[in-house]
Amino acid sequence: MNKKIVVLGGGTGLSTLLKGLKQFPVDITAIVSVSDDGSSTGRLREEFNIPAIGDLRNVMVSLSRTDETLEKLLQYRFKTTSDLNGHAVGNLLLTAMMEITGNLVDAISSFSKILNIEGRILPFTEEVTTLMAKTSDGEILEGESKITKAGKKIEKVYYKEKPKVIPQVLEAIKTSDLIVLSTGSLYTSILPNIIVDEVKEAIIQSKAKKLYVCNIMTEHGETDGFMVSDYIKVLNKYVSDNFLDAVIVNNKYIDIDIQDRYKKLELSEPVRIDSENLKKLNIKVIADNLVYINEKNQVRHDSLRTAFQIFSYLIKDK
Repeated sequence: MNKKIVVLGGGTGLSTLLKGLKQFPVDITAIVSVSDDGSSTGRLREEFNIPAIGDLRNVMVSLSRTDETLEKLLQYRFKTTSDLNGHAVGNLLLTAMMEITGNLVDAISSFSKILNIEGRILPFTEEVTTLMAKTSDGEILEGESKITKAGKKIEKVYYKEKPKVIPQVLEAIKTSDLIVLSTGSLYTSILPNIIVDEVKEAIIQSKAKKLYVCNIMTEHGETDGFMVSDYIKVLNKYVSDNFLDAVIVNNKYIDIDIQDRYKKLELSEPVRIDSENLKKLNIKVIADNLVYINEKNQVRHDSLRTAFQIFSYLIKDK
């Protein structure tokens, strides 16, 4: 019987990680944040009063074992002068499936059969949620898109109204062999999954090992100047001190021209491994060359190498 891995996150980071993880003999449950309120997702959310579905679409594509043409279809965005402009085909189809099945969980389940999904995908909640943030200068920001665009240091994130976590999420966490907090935007993709008391308690009480995959680059506003230990400290603050058993980090040097471009365009820099601080946090550090530079010269995690480190940790550390 395969080991059970639960991965929590959202955005590009979660999709990249899952694309590699599906190549290994594990039972995957992806728990996806649904608080995004921008772009196609935001428009559908407002029109149909539904949770954010964009990250769910990306995760379904990542875990799919279907024809590549169908994947391209789901990711295709209309370019037109009508109301369809900017909408992703997959978002529209998932919205339609929700109308047919009556709820998001069943819609994802039905879609998963069509796409031959490797694993199970769960939304964090089926409710429409609004993510809030308090910045270091005291400003209150409402909505994930505004938090991201503000570019301000975040002091705290929370929900405007406490969302109801679906029971399957809590059960998956409690019965897993490994809980993985995915790479991705710390405050707007990772924390939205773990700031509700029921999830925090489920993570703490679970006998599973807890692993965090740290970002390769900082993100302006969310993690300016962060070293690896800073990410861990924030996660500890929202869950519990020393709840993480291990962290996966990149140790490959990033070419200076790419660093300069990130610094100029995104006010971003590589996340440094501060070994002495990490020792004080009593956490195992798993370091590897995890950098993949895509065709747009963007820094991404190498999905297969990252997944290999996760799988190796799962089978070696019991």
